[in-house]
Amino acid sequence: MLTVLRNSWALLFGVLLLMMGNGIQGTLLGVRGEIEGFSTGSMSIIMSSYFAGFLLGSQLVPDLIRKVGHVRVFAALGSLASAGLIVFPAVVDPIVWTGLRLLLGFCFCGVYIVAESWLNNTTSNDMRGRALSLYLIAQMTGVVLAQGVFAIGDAADFHLFITVSVLVSLAFAPILLSASPVPPFETTEAMSFRELYQVSPLGFVGMLLLGGMFSAMFGMAGVYGALIDLSAGQIAVFVSAIYAGGMLLQYPIGWLSDRMDRRQLVVAGSVFGGLGCALGFSGLGGFGGLLVAAFVMGGVANPLYGLLLAYTNDFLDPEDMASASARLLFVNGVGAIGGPLLTGWLMDTVGPRGFWLFVGVLMAALAGYALWRMTRRPAVEVEDSAAFVGVMAGVATPVTMTNLVDEWEEQLSQDAEAET
Repeated sequence: MLTVLRNSWALLFGVLLLMMGNGIQGTLLGVRGEIEGFSTGSMSIIMSSYFAGFLLGSQLVPDLIRKVGHVRVFAALGSLASAGLIVFPAVVDPIVWTGLRLLLGFCFCGVYIVAESWLNNTTSNDMRGRALSLYLIAQMTGVVLAQGVFAIGDAADFHLFITVSVLVSLAFAPILLSASPVPPFETTEAMSFRELYQVSPLGFVGMLLLGGMFSAMFGMAGVYGALIDLSAGQIAVFVSAIYAGGMLLQYPIGWLSDRMDRRQLVVAGSVFGGLGCALGFSGLGGFGGLLVAAFVMGGVANPLYGLLLAYTNDFLDPEDMASASARLLFVNGVGAIGGPLLTGWLMDTVGPRGFWLFVGVLMAALAGYALWRMTRRPAVEVEDSAAFVGVMAGVATPVTMTNLVDEWEEQLSQDAEAET
């Protein structure tokens, strides 16, 4: 681990700064939209457009990299993202903000792809798993630290937007100065939707539902906090609790997933997360109750991403994992686009508590579907299952999925050698 940190600290530090900038702007826009008098419906469209841009980036950026190279793509997208962040307080209009969020989603996806490619190039194959773990920690830490920066700023003026732009701009320096040339970017043709569903109905449906859950949390948590009149500091702590839960429960859930039927864990986690949403919906315990609910909700939702990926790979040959992972990423992205839109509609219909209702309903749907699937297919033997690898939902890119596939293939190779 120390070797990976020594070789890749600059890249990881740059990623941490990027996640700080992205984490601040997600919370900031939700609060600033309320200050500017935007309707909940308008804010749901604005927040949803980020995930549309991210999905678009995951499909188009690899081709851009192949045509003009990593450095040019990285510099261009970084400049666009930094400039776009400054425009938000200058042009306060829902349509403009929707376009800017779409642009940011596209840019951040591309920046993550390039950064992850460089991280791969600075890491040997035997260190890839540890590098991925440190990358996940840098992402999570950046988002949590972002909420602290948001809490000490004022969402009503332009200074926080400048702070975000500066953080994003500064993130490029350590990445560019430390990055070595990378090999040509390669992608695998995605598996068809029909084939993916036939391989793993639970993986397909679960990733679609999970996309909606995570985008609702990532996109609408700040809007929810503003609607119930939380202070800036309280909103920051509330959002931090969501991500802290995901970071702290990732590894215990991963440990369990390698030792039991993963569908049982999907059911248990979804039920537990649904109970957390019920607590948030009820309002019991005041602000402390909201923090517990946020911690549980985020703590379950984020590990479910890696859990569903690993479960799907339990039914795949190694040569099919990359194409299936690419399609799962797309399915998750489609679900993510709808999350803020449906959450906004529910919040308009039943009030701010619609935030908890939406995520809770998806948790219940996932639990119910997983239970039904347990009656349709026997469990995979634990010794034959692919290892769980943690990954942060909502920021996974084609490179992230390639890394996961490399980890699974390495594990399968080691298992085969151990048997001979």
